[in-house]
Parts: sequence; structure tokens; C-alpha cells
Amino acid sequence: MLGFKRLGLLAALVLVGIAPAAAAHAAAQPSQQDTQYLQAIHQVNLFEISKGELAGQKGQDQGVKNLGQQIGTDHTQLDETVQQVANQLGVELTSELTADQQDATDQMNNASGEEFDQLWVTSNLTAHVQAIQATQTEISQGSDSSVIELAQTALPTLQTHYDELVELANQLGVPVPQSSGTGTPSPGMTTPGPGTTSESPAPGSTTESPAPGGGTGTPAPGVS
Repeated sequence: MLGFKRLGLLAALVLVGIAPAAAAHAAAQPSQQDTQYLQAIHQVNLFEISKGELAGQKGQDQGVKNLGQQIGTDHTQLDETVQQVANQLGVELTSELTADQQDATDQMNNASGEEFDQLWVTSNLTAHVQAIQATQTEISQGSDSSVIELAQTALPTLQTHYDELVELANQLGVPVPQSSGTGTPSPGMTTPGPGTTSESPAPGSTTESPAPGGGTGTPAPGVS
């Protein structure tokens, strides 16, 4: 009987130890904002890496080739951190481009010369405007410190890419489009064609966005 009592006591102690651990795990679940941002920025990274490769293969202007390589390298490095944070928080990430991203890729694959360069620059400008806005929202509205720190690290790189893309667009005579969307995107964002513009706060400025679940529409991740 004494042995059974000891076993019962040990079992109780194990359960007492498990309960706080389970509660801690539940409390560690990322917020909707943090989850959406990780998924969105990962989707952006997938597309930017893919477009960087395309720029090297099909770019006519050397500036497109050079910047494409740099953007692809930077987003590859950024995505390594994104995947690490997502794994720690149990956030599932995709390995595929969205339908809209694939459509944009097909358009670029079917283009050549100056047309390709224009499509590529326009797509990247729009993508980086939306990624910057989503990153600013995460910094101001995120909950998990690791995701916020990721966003803070990503923002200067995204801003540098945008500035370099604007400079390249000016050199090539490509209009600079801006997305009117704010907040965390979700996969499936579409890219307006060259020459399409819309009013939007300039990247780098602060914008007030509604908290996740608010009444304002939220653009979709995987900026294209």
C-alpha cells in the first residue's frame, strides 16, 4: 500500500508541474496581429527572392540585375529569422507563392527587355510600400517581443530597398505607384501595372492603423 501511495503522490506532483507549463504554453500563443505579420512578411520574402532571381535572368538594365540580386539576398536573410521566430511561436508558414504572386510572375516571365524591367520595378515598389506599412503596424500594435524586434530589424532594410527602387524607377522613367492599404497584409496582394498610382502616405512615415479585428479592411499578405 505504501508503494501505491508513493506512486499516487508522484503522479500528483507531475500533474502539478504540467499544469503551469501548459498554462505558460497557452499564454505564449501569438496574437492575431503577430501571426498575420509573420505569415505576411514570409510571403513577401518568398516573392522577393523569386523576383530577385528573375531580375538576374531577364533584366535588361544592369541596375535591375544588381538591385534584384541585393533584394533577393536581403530577403533570404530576413526570411531565415522569420522562420526561426515562427517556429518558436508555432506559426505555420507556407512554401508556395499565392495565386496573385504566381500570376505576376507569369507576366514577368512572358515579358522581356524594357517591358520586363518596368514590370519588375513596379512590382517591387508596390510590394515594399505594403511591406513597410505592415511592418510599421507590427511595431506599433504587435504583442510578442520577438516579432516586434523582427519588424524593427526589417524596417530599415525595407526602407533602403524602397529608396533604391525609387531611384531606379526615376532613371528608367517608370512611374512610382503607392499602395493605399495599411496594416498587416495577407497573402494574395496584387500589383498594379506600370503607370498605376494611388494616394498613400510615404514609406517611413508613421500611420495610424486600426487594431486587428477592427472595422477597417486589411490588405492581403504576399505583396505582389
